[in-house]
Amino acid sequence: MKKFFLIMIIGIICIGSTLGQSYIPVRNDNRFKVKPVVPIGAYGFNLSDVRLLPGTPFSNAQEKDSTYLLELEPNRLLSRFYKNAHLPTKGAAYGGWESEGLSGHTLGHYLSATSMMYASTGDKAFKNRVDYIVGELAKCQAARKTGYVGAIPNEDSIFYKVSIGDIQSGGFDLNGGWSPWYTVHKVMAGLVDAYLYCGNQQALKVVCGMADWADNILRNLNEAQLQKMLLCEYGGMNDVLAYLYAITGKEKYLKLSNKFYDDFVMKPLSERIDALQNKHANTNIPKGVGAATQFIWSGVARDSIIAGFMWRTVVNHHIYANGGEGNYEYFGQEDKLSNRLSDDNTETCPTYNMLKLTRQLFSLHPTSTLGDFYERALINHILASQNPETGMFCYFVPLRMGGEKQFSDKFNTFTCCVGTGMENHSKYGECIFYEGNKDNSLYVNMFIPSRLNWRDHQAKITITSSILKQDDVDISIDAREKQHFILKLRKPFWSTQYSVTINGKTTPTILDKDGFVEIDRTWRPGDKVVYHLHRTFRAEAMPDNKNRVALFYGPVLLAGNLGDTVPDPVMGIPVLLTNDKQPADWIKPVNLTNLIFKTENVGKPFDVTLQPFYYTYKMHYSVYWDYFNDQEWSARKASYKAKLEYEKLLEQRTIDVFRIGEMQPERDHHLTTSGENYVSEAFNKHGREARSGGSFSFDMKVIPTANDSLMITYLGADRNRKFDIFINNSLLTTENLQGGKADEFYTKTYAIPHRLIAGKDIITITFDAKYNSTAGRVFGARIIR
Repeated sequence: MKKFFLIMIIGIICIGSTLGQSYIPVRNDNRFKVKPVVPIGAYGFNLSDVRLLPGTPFSNAQEKDSTYLLELEPNRLLSRFYKNAHLPTKGAAYGGWESEGLSGHTLGHYLSATSMMYASTGDKAFKNRVDYIVGELAKCQAARKTGYVGAIPNEDSIFYKVSIGDIQSGGFDLNGGWSPWYTVHKVMAGLVDAYLYCGNQQALKVVCGMADWADNILRNLNEAQLQKMLLCEYGGMNDVLAYLYAITGKEKYLKLSNKFYDDFVMKPLSERIDALQNKHANTNIPKGVGAATQFIWSGVARDSIIAGFMWRTVVNHHIYANGGEGNYEYFGQEDKLSNRLSDDNTETCPTYNMLKLTRQLFSLHPTSTLGDFYERALINHILASQNPETGMFCYFVPLRMGGEKQFSDKFNTFTCCVGTGMENHSKYGECIFYEGNKDNSLYVNMFIPSRLNWRDHQAKITITSSILKQDDVDISIDAREKQHFILKLRKPFWSTQYSVTINGKTTPTILDKDGFVEIDRTWRPGDKVVYHLHRTFRAEAMPDNKNRVALFYGPVLLAGNLGDTVPDPVMGIPVLLTNDKQPADWIKPVNLTNLIFKTENVGKPFDVTLQPFYYTYKMHYSVYWDYFNDQEWSARKASYKAKLEYEKLLEQRTIDVFRIGEMQPERDHHLTTSGENYVSEAFNKHGREARSGGSFSFDMKVIPTANDSLMITYLGADRNRKFDIFINNSLLTTENLQGGKADEFYTKTYAIPHRLIAGKDIITITFDAKYNSTAGRVFGARIIR
């Protein structure tokens, strides 16, 4: 996993007896002193008023997540908070990012996740965890006497320098710290959730202390200094501070939230310019979420433009079939996705934040388009990012052909996507139902088996069937007496046909301008609604390649099962040899209940079994498929044969080969490192890189009397990297990688001057990152004659 890629918790609000930062407004909330100042189109429900029904992939995900949350030890998550407050620790810090510069971020996510799990399940074990952690954070805060509480290495020095305007910042570095405002945001957001979901008053006191500290840190900075600071990822600071303003009514928190407004992304977005291209996805999406929050509570038009334009830009130009975005965590050019498939597609955190932004926009103006995206991303990315057996989480959800999901370790990973993963599966109930603001209506937005306790109407609304299992959505209405309201059912884009029956009789409906099927009637206790939809197969093409498609059945993205061993890149990954672009003609059911299908007479070199992507794990798979004709398939086989012949010839010319990034080969080649060095994996190959100031060296065999060359394997996705290559401390070349196709390796061959190998059997090769850049990644080295 890459290191400097972070995520942010952002908010929207679900309020009432229990409510939360990740929700949109709820009607008649008494915990917010400030009311929304802009019209609300649809109010959310308290998470505690929605319960998932058992026996579905969603309830399984929630159950697995709840088990994991209770396995974690609060004292270990608190370890560095105690240490930084000079208090005795009660357990060792966890591994992974919790033992590195982002220490403390997981505790914030954990507070949010356990708070929401308490609301979602009513299990007091989660509230007890929340109350204990908040109490311990209050002790740490009291010991520090500044209002601040944290676990970041060198945090006092980092923020003191910020306060006096001594600011050195970059994309993920601020005064030598790894995105410190990002971690501050996580802790503050967790405390807000502890207050809103669990009613913990102490949490509100602690988070206000942190906000007051932040106000003091930034009090004397001018605009130029603020903009320099904001070059470093700052999470959802604008978001959480806007919520604190709404909760407390203190204007200073709203003013402070507006200090987290940058000119290089947010300003162009406010002018409807796509400033996201080639930017880090999860650094920037939270800015739009925070802007939406600020708009709800302050009504500044600029913030509305940022939020809406960001959503449209991402959804219309940057998302993949599963609803995720980004390759190696970065956006590319608009509508250029076909050559951006890799093992590092669709980081989970940006989608977590896109769903928050979608909920906010839905609250302001509910449309089926917003609901359609939410459904796509929830089923095909969020649900697909969890191992359904172990409950562990994906950092990236790969989309390359022949990819494989990698899941986190329980106690030694703690990346950003582990943090958001804890939250993702605790809150499936939050976007299913909404109530209209003005027209006495109930929206059914997601078709997830669940039960709503609609307190204002003294009614229970139950969705008893899953769109993952059947075409019909069964809804029962259980009320004490007759109730008049408009039932609004989202008309999904994937179903061209629909109808509604009530108590077995077909009922006339109206499709409103926002894409909802309306039934306006007086409902009787026990009424049964069946919403008949029509799931079909469809192929969705890449925006820049009509012959590269993903296959769906209704809302469900299908993956091809390619087995549990690494498939051959050509003969192990089928293509679609057909001129028929109607997948219903050549996909046949195997087990319709579980959505298992198989292609028929179109797969080359073989037909493939298809299954839901959300239930694809412990196997290699493809979700994108290329259409081929006979001539193209023949050419591919010929190219493959030529490649095998080339590789055979290359082996004959090879003097030494080094599989870098693997333990035993690195020992055999006496690899040494200095400074920052990282090993990562792409397309089942390991690669090594050194970051600015670092280097790595290794030995390789040569034949001193031959015309030897050094052949290095790079990845097309790695671009704009300048570094030196040395042989025995003599400069061989200064390389400036410009990259290539993101999903392909390529080689560069460097002739070795005879003077550097004369009289030698072994040479030492060094990759040196000295240009404020990165050396590598190197995915293989070979000496050839």
